[in-house]
Amino acid sequence: MQTLENTKLNSGKEKIMIKSYKGKTPQIKETSFIAENATVIGDVDIDDNANIWYGTVVRSDMSYTTIGKNTNIQENTTVHNDFNTPTEIGDNVTIGHNCVIHGCKINNNVLIGMGSVILNNAEIGENTIIGAGSLVTQGKKIPSGVLCIGSPAKVIRELTEEEIENIKASAIHYLEMAEAHKEKKND
Repeated sequence: MQTLENTKLNSGKEKIMIKSYKGKTPQIKETSFIAENATVIGDVDIDDNANIWYGTVVRSDMSYTTIGKNTNIQENTTVHNDFNTPTEIGDNVTIGHNCVIHGCKINNNVLIGMGSVILNNAEIGENTIIGAGSLVTQGKKIPSGVLCIGSPAKVIRELTEEEIENIKASAIHYLEMAEAHKEKKND
């Protein structure tokens, strides 16, 4: 695997792992933060202010992956896809530590709790929380504005307006932390 220095993404001091696959090279906006030991492979499009944290792997070698604006994918998460099954992650999404996101669609303003697994062809509606350790099974459609917990994940209740605002606040918080991590690299 080749390593590329990317001065616009990481201040030029560290190397991040970005790899083309079968002629597809990740497209990453300059405003994004990619931690130096994260790995991004293949047909991946990372939008403005997205942040990919330490130890995360985004591997898009069977279909494409899109990661929306202000979205954070936290430590040690795996994002992958399947043959003709893309992974689409919307804007203002928080994906907690140690998740597996595989060939699914996550709409805008969603929080995926730590250790959760989202499988092929599942879809998470916007303004939704998937509780920590949950399993969203293949093909499951989760509606908008709900809390889902369990293995398999089940709708528990509708979210309050305050909880929906907290999802947005989480994305903003991680965006601010990403900026601080970018600055720290210049020290």
